[in-house]
Amino acid sequence: MSSGDYAAQRALNAQAPTIDHLVRRIGGLFRPYRGKLLVTIVLVLLSAAISVIPPLLVQRIFDDGLFPHGGGVNVPVLVTLVVVMVLLYVASGLIGVWQTWLTATIGNNVMGALRVKLFRHLQAMELSFFTHTKTGVIQSRLQNDVGGVANALTNTVSSVIGNTVQVIAALVAMLLLNWQLTIVSVVLMPALVLAQRRVGQVRARIAGQTQESLSDMSAITQETLSVSGILLSKSFNRQRSEIARYADENDNQIRLQVRQAMSGQWFFAMVQVFLSSVPAIVYLVAGWLITGGAHNVTAGTIVAFTTVQARLMFPLIGLMRVALDLQTSGALFARIFEYLDLKPAIADRADAVPVSPAEDECADGERPPRQAIGVAFEGVTFRYPDARPGERATLDDVSFRIEPGRFAAFVGPSGAGKTTVSYLIPRFYEASGGVVRFAGRDVRELRGESLVSHIGIVSQETYLFHASIAENLRYARPGATDAELEAACRAANIHETIARFPDGYETLVGERGYRLSGGEKQRIAIARVLLKDPEVLILDEATSALDSVSERVVQQALDSATSGRTTIAIAHRLSTIVAADVIFVIDGGRLVESGTHLELLARGGVYARLYTQQAELALPSES
Repeated sequence: MSSGDYAAQRALNAQAPTIDHLVRRIGGLFRPYRGKLLVTIVLVLLSAAISVIPPLLVQRIFDDGLFPHGGGVNVPVLVTLVVVMVLLYVASGLIGVWQTWLTATIGNNVMGALRVKLFRHLQAMELSFFTHTKTGVIQSRLQNDVGGVANALTNTVSSVIGNTVQVIAALVAMLLLNWQLTIVSVVLMPALVLAQRRVGQVRARIAGQTQESLSDMSAITQETLSVSGILLSKSFNRQRSEIARYADENDNQIRLQVRQAMSGQWFFAMVQVFLSSVPAIVYLVAGWLITGGAHNVTAGTIVAFTTVQARLMFPLIGLMRVALDLQTSGALFARIFEYLDLKPAIADRADAVPVSPAEDECADGERPPRQAIGVAFEGVTFRYPDARPGERATLDDVSFRIEPGRFAAFVGPSGAGKTTVSYLIPRFYEASGGVVRFAGRDVRELRGESLVSHIGIVSQETYLFHASIAENLRYARPGATDAELEAACRAANIHETIARFPDGYETLVGERGYRLSGGEKQRIAIARVLLKDPEVLILDEATSALDSVSERVVQQALDSATSGRTTIAIAHRLSTIVAADVIFVIDGGRLVESGTHLELLARGGVYARLYTQQAELALPSES
């Protein structure tokens, strides 16, 4: 199991899905395409039925056309039979083209729907899922696992039905021609079926290992080939070790792929030898029957029988390959359903309501006019999902109230629980105890989308997509006009900088915004939040990673952004929050002090000590 696969870890206590359960779930994926599937089945049946008729015509061509009992070639009969045979081949070809289009359409639509369903489900997962799971592992489930079942989704139905009908039709035709020769042809087939099941189990196990290896390779690629990963490896001169790590996993992948490719080859070689040898055995048995005085074994019968027997061989091998593919794909489907079966730890209640009742009356995508909103914690306790038994709570019985429109700051030592407060307000995590209130209501009573739509967050680590500045800004509000973009950027003190770029707002920011400075990225993030126009603004150490010059510029933008909003600032540099209406001091997960800057300094407590330490550290740089 991959070390970064949180889904697999959460699924350890779950009951493994049975084959019947997997088959039912896979079958359910085809339900929206029942009509096309029915047409496909009809076409497959027609194609299978047609494919058995030509061998029977061969018997008539030999016995009635080429070598009739009266002597001499019967030209009219011969021409008629040949024309019928050609027309059957033409019909079979046309049906095959139509059938291929239908199966490709159904299969790819099912695969696409499965990929979107998985992506949608992942979007609903709680934040802790993503903090515990490597991004590369998630990408592998979406791409490698779903892509790995493509063949099963596109070809399985038509292949199973078509090959089954052809096998049954061929067996019926062989019995009609000669039952003794039929028994000789099929006597060892049950043993082949049992062997195929054993091979399928081995291939399914190897397929699971192969996908785990692909997940690990995707995780290595995502970690090391991102801009941050490349900078890290170059900074520490670790390129060779990263190459070696990737090469080792690649070698493991090669071994698994070879094992998977070879796991069924000896079996199919044995099947091929057996089925290819059957015609020779048929000739031997036919000679023995003729010698024994059998009158129903003619030259036409022998030719037709061996032709039908050849038609039996290919669909039979096809069925065995499909069975192996299904067993192999079963391992991949199990991995996909493993993710789909994960229940989000945080979800809306059935009776959840919007933050503002007026939202239900607004058009889709709109919100009522912005109004000030208050936030409160009432005896809130929180432990992270992976906390060890006996480990102290991250937050312990924390209570406070932030009045609407006020500027509140949270300060304290590193690891005190300040950022956790900011995660609990938009319900990225669920409080272990107590109540988090937003606009006077328990956040668990509110619809998740409505709650988050009223909150804007600017974090220390700004994330920008590899797209233009305008596209990154419109992520907050896709319908924003150019004038609204400019207004937000002016308020964030970044418009003049953008205007100096050759491509202006169409400037590509690069992976994670690496073409921009830290201050520029932060101000674009602030402009993006201003476009959202939230009632509550959370600033999670938004300036702690900036130099003093960039900090002053960004702080000016933040002053504009906080105007008229309830603002919650998680602060590392205390100089940025001295003007806050109220400052809450968190230490060891508990709220130990609260008050204004001057009040807290006068008390001489934790805040005063932190402020004095930072002031002393700043003195050398200012001298």
